[in-house]
Amino acid sequence: MMQQGHLPSPALFKSVMEALFNDGRVQTASRVMKSMIEKGVTENMDVAHKILEALFTRGHVEEAIGRVNLMVENGCMPDLDKLLVGLCDNGRVMEAQKLADFALDRDFDVSFSTYDRVLEALYAEEKTLPAYSMLCKIKNKGGVVSQKGCDDLMESLKSEGYSKQADILSRILAENAQSTPKRGRRVAMGA
Repeated sequence: MMQQGHLPSPALFKSVMEALFNDGRVQTASRVMKSMIEKGVTENMDVAHKILEALFTRGHVEEAIGRVNLMVENGCMPDLDKLLVGLCDNGRVMEAQKLADFALDRDFDVSFSTYDRVLEALYAEEKTLPAYSMLCKIKNKGGVVSQKGCDDLMESLKSEGYSKQADILSRILAENAQSTPKRGRRVAMGA
């Protein structure tokens, strides 16, 4: 239909995506979603969110991040806070960390409390280096974190043999303590 120049209605896109999704064909539903967004159809974002979450949950992280990027480029900002919290709740911590890094790198509007949730999940899973990397990015964005959470992370880094990273984090925190936050956003990390 689309190959012959016809644009399906938003309702048709939705029914096709839902049928594919319910049949377990998430990647095919993702391709239909991609076509829909590229054609400028911005309805049905509820279905798009389900597809994104399923892609992340099934380990198709690069495809999911590509779809998030496509949505943003076409003016359809997905609810990244909801996606990140959902991934953490479902035990998909590394997927949440990759999405959080993507959001931090592109300065998307994600609440620092959501980043805090991802940090806590990383810390609980003993993913110390990814937590360190994410915390450094948050600090570079001007986020404020609790000193206790940072101290706990530095202790973990040292105990795991990452004293260089602990020293770098200590210097970053000391530098940021002397200056004001860049954007006024705040985060509280409790470990």
